[in-house]
Amino acid sequence: MADRLQELLGAAPPYPRRIVCLTEEPTETLYRIGAGELIVGISGFTVRPPEARREKPKISTFLDAQYGEIEALRPDLVIGFSDLQADIARELVKRGVPVVVFNQRSVAEILQTIRATGALVGRAEAAEALARELGAGLGRVAEAAASLPRRPRVFFEEWPDPLISAIRWVSELVELAGGEDICAESRTEQGARGRIFDPAEVARRDPEMLLASWCGKMAKRAVIAARPGWESVAALRDGRLFEVAASEILQPGPAALSDGVAALARAIGSVARGEPPSGEVTKGGLRRA
Repeated sequence: MADRLQELLGAAPPYPRRIVCLTEEPTETLYRIGAGELIVGISGFTVRPPEARREKPKISTFLDAQYGEIEALRPDLVIGFSDLQADIARELVKRGVPVVVFNQRSVAEILQTIRATGALVGRAEAAEALARELGAGLGRVAEAAASLPRRPRVFFEEWPDPLISAIRWVSELVELAGGEDICAESRTEQGARGRIFDPAEVARRDPEMLLASWCGKMAKRAVIAARPGWESVAALRDGRLFEVAASEILQPGPAALSDGVAALARAIGSVARGEPPSGEVTKGGLRRA
């Protein structure tokens, strides 16, 4: 009986050892906790870390996956994000592939997901250390924001047409970094549809600065300035238009809680202190946050 028990227990490793990541943030998390070697496939949209993009097979976009290629990799765990990947998860489960899909939307949920991801692969202590490191960094950002002379009115633009405001974790980070999100009431909406605003309404709220991050393409000043009624918006009038890289702020993982919030803090801090517009201007005509 002891031999049979040992045979049964040895039929699989104690934790997953061949992992496919359908989005960037679990890839970044696993690398940050020293488990990058476990990853056998990644999203084609992965930017961070650069070594993952260089070395790992790309088997999915955000809404589509190469199911045959995933099966060929023999994963013992696939990690996804959001209800938008439900169809991918359903198909993989039907094919007998183990899948975990997280749906983190807030800063607290991002930290929880980091801890859960580490626990899934037997690296709970490393994941806890990473979560604490990121939390401490957020604390420093909040402390610096508390000393700003004022809180500028901010509009964070996730998409231009239809005009979509900040998803929850971005809105929370804007406020943590010292800004006042003028569309904060929409951030608890689960999907982007609930965060669509009439451009005239945003103009009426008159943001003092605009932070843009258009997923998949460069934000363009000309597009923003061409909106009817926006010529009188303070952000445009005073040249307070900033672009934040989507890879830094729109992935609900370590990047958003480190480089992403740092970019927000730089831009918001400069406006709060009344500093003249400066810094690198992107090809789209916005300043890099």
